[in-house]
Amino acid sequence: MTLYLPHTTTSEITDALTAERHSVGGGALNMVLTLIVVTDEADHYDAVRAATEAGREHPSRILALIRRDPGADPSIDAEIRRPGTSGPGEAILLRLYGPLGEHPGSVVTPLLVPDSPVVAWWPGVGPQNPSADLVGRLAHRRITDALRAADPIADLRGRIRNYQPGDTDLTWTRLTPWRSLLASTMDQPCGWVESAEVTGESDYPSADLLAAWLSDRLGVGVRRNLSNGPGITGSRLITEDGDISVQRKDGRVATLSRFDQPEQSVALSRRRLSESLAEELRRLDADDVYERTAKHMADLRQPTEEPA
Repeated sequence: MTLYLPHTTTSEITDALTAERHSVGGGALNMVLTLIVVTDEADHYDAVRAATEAGREHPSRILALIRRDPGADPSIDAEIRRPGTSGPGEAILLRLYGPLGEHPGSVVTPLLVPDSPVVAWWPGVGPQNPSADLVGRLAHRRITDALRAADPIADLRGRIRNYQPGDTDLTWTRLTPWRSLLASTMDQPCGWVESAEVTGESDYPSADLLAAWLSDRLGVGVRRNLSNGPGITGSRLITEDGDISVQRKDGRVATLSRFDQPEQSVALSRRRLSESLAEELRRLDADDVYERTAKHMADLRQPTEEPA
């Protein structure tokens, strides 16, 4: 069931939430965190849907801040989706009109779940310094997505320069299956890794992060090759005994080749937005591996090849 509160205030929204909690029991008492989604009208549907799906694993109070007409009189239109409507948590959509759009922190502060962590997520183009953002200051974790920027790699590099513990980007989270697969190939003896390669779309920052991660962890040079995608299409480890290669042409199934074994087909699907978001919500401490990899990426000047 959904409750609509046009031209409302945060006090009225809080009262409505309290009344709902008393009528059905539980409510915010069962929430493990508050997820603030800073979005716009065009993106809010997909963003709230992804947050709701992630909330099935992490029951959350979702606060979607949707900035509307900045020239209008200050006003809030609220839409409260009660627990059970589309997930175990509450979803509150707040459309902010006029000057209120410039003060989102003051709007959401009274609506945070008491004594629980706060995560801020920008599903569109995020701030260059998330920890200094008016919403980011409230959050323990701050999630951005450089892939949505006009120049994703430059956007990510700029945000890395402002990195603070708690920052992360979904371009890193999308790499988890690749990192897991490549790490597992090293479980068997393979000789010393002498160099490596990563192939992917030219403006796909996850490929640059994967190259930086391999370079940092293996202590070798990593060549960043270009392809027409989708996303990352391959990675190769050149060892003293032979090559280990993972090639994925369709974004779904990869071919794993080892110098000492027959080729294998491995499921390696591109991740859905809700899956990446759910992974980030599993941890509320700083991601030291991401920090180290991102800063290493900022220091690299990798040679590239044109797409085949």
